[in-house]
Amino acid sequence: MKATAAFGLDAKYVMQTYARKPILFVSGKGMRLFDDEGAEYLDFVSGIGAVNLGHSHPAVCEAIARQGKRLTHVSNLYYVEHRAELAEELSGLFDGGTRRVFFSNSGTEANEGAIKLARRFAQDRHPGAFKVVTAERSFHGRTLATLAATGQAAKQERFLPLPEGFSHVPLNDIDALDAALDETVAALLLEVVQGEGGVFPANAGYLSAAEQLCRERGILLMIDEVQTGFFRTGPAFAHQAFGLMPDVVTVAKAMANGLPVGAVIACEEVAEAFMPGDHGSTFGGGPLVCAAARATLRALSDEQCGRNALSAGAYLQARLGELMQGFPLISDVRGAGLMVGCSLTEPVAAEVVGMLLRRGLLVNNIGANIIRFLPPLLCKTAEVDTLCANLEEVLVEVCA
Repeated sequence: MKATAAFGLDAKYVMQTYARKPILFVSGKGMRLFDDEGAEYLDFVSGIGAVNLGHSHPAVCEAIARQGKRLTHVSNLYYVEHRAELAEELSGLFDGGTRRVFFSNSGTEANEGAIKLARRFAQDRHPGAFKVVTAERSFHGRTLATLAATGQAAKQERFLPLPEGFSHVPLNDIDALDAALDETVAALLLEVVQGEGGVFPANAGYLSAAEQLCRERGILLMIDEVQTGFFRTGPAFAHQAFGLMPDVVTVAKAMANGLPVGAVIACEEVAEAFMPGDHGSTFGGGPLVCAAARATLRALSDEQCGRNALSAGAYLQARLGELMQGFPLISDVRGAGLMVGCSLTEPVAAEVVGMLLRRGLLVNNIGANIIRFLPPLLCKTAEVDTLCANLEEVLVEVCA
C-alpha cells in the first residue's frame, strides 16, 4: 500500500522525466537494497555509478550525521570546514603539480563549468578559439550547453536550437580528430570510457595521439570522469591508466557516495583564468557534502576499492564472455573495471532488465540493445556468480 500511494503521488505531482520501475526502496546495506515490503535486491546499478562504497557505508553515514548536527550551509561567500581540505585531497589524487577545484552540485554542472573555463582561458591566449570538440556517442549532461557537447542527436532533437560552438567526431578516429582541432577550438572534451553512450572505451593509441595534438596546438585537454572517477575502473581516475596529464578533469557521482556534489579540477595555469564573479554556485562545496566526500575518499583508499574494481571487473567480463559463447544474442562484452556493458543483437535489453528485476537483481539498459553493469566497488565473485546464473536463465527464456 505504501508503494502504491507513492506511485500515485509521483504520477500526479512529479514531472515525468523518468520511466521509473514500479518499486519503492526504503533501505540499503552494501550491495543490497530493500523495498517497502522487505524484499531484497542485489544492486548492479549503484545509483548509476554513484554509490561506489555501497549503500549506507558506516564511515560516510557517520560523517553526514556529525556534520549535519553542526552546520549544513552558509554559501560560498564565506570559508567553511572541509571544502579546502577536500580540494587538497582531490589534488593529491593527481600526479605532478597542484590542482585547483571548483565545486558544483552535479556532473552536468561540472562540465558546464569546464566549458566556461576553457572559453575564459582561451580569450587571452588564443583569441577566436571558443569551440569544444567531443566524441560521437558521448554524454556530458542535460543543460543546453552540455547537451550541445553531448554527441547523441536523439537526446538533442527536442531542444533545438542548441548553443553554438560544439562539434563531434567518431571516437578512436585520430584522423577525424586531427581535422577537427583547428584554430577555432579551445578544448577537447573526452570520456575515457563512454558511460551513457554504451560503455565504449577509448583506445590507448587514440588517447595518446589526442593529447599530443592538444599540446602541439595549444588546445586544452579536458577529461570527463563523472562516471569513471573514484576508482570505478581501477585507478583513482580512468585517464591515469594511460599516463595522460589532462588540463581539466570533471567529476561528480561517486565523490560523496551518492550525495550531490561535483567538481572541476584544473591545473593551476588554467584555473587562474577564472576570476571572482566569472562562475559560482550557491550550494557547491557546502560543509555537509564535503564532509561526506572526505569520508568517502578515505574509505575508497583504505578499502582498496580500485584493486577490487579491477579483479571483480575482470571476473565479471569473463563470466559474461562465457555467456556470450553460449548465447549468440550477446554480440559484445566490453568495459573497464566495474563499468561493463554488453550489446545484444536484438532490441530486448529492457525486457532482460525487467526479468532480472523480478528476480531481485538490478541492472539497467542503455537504449534497446545495451545492458550496463555498474555495481558498487565492493562487489565480489559471489555476487557476480549470482548475477550471471540468473542472467543465463533469463537469456534462455528470452531466446525461447
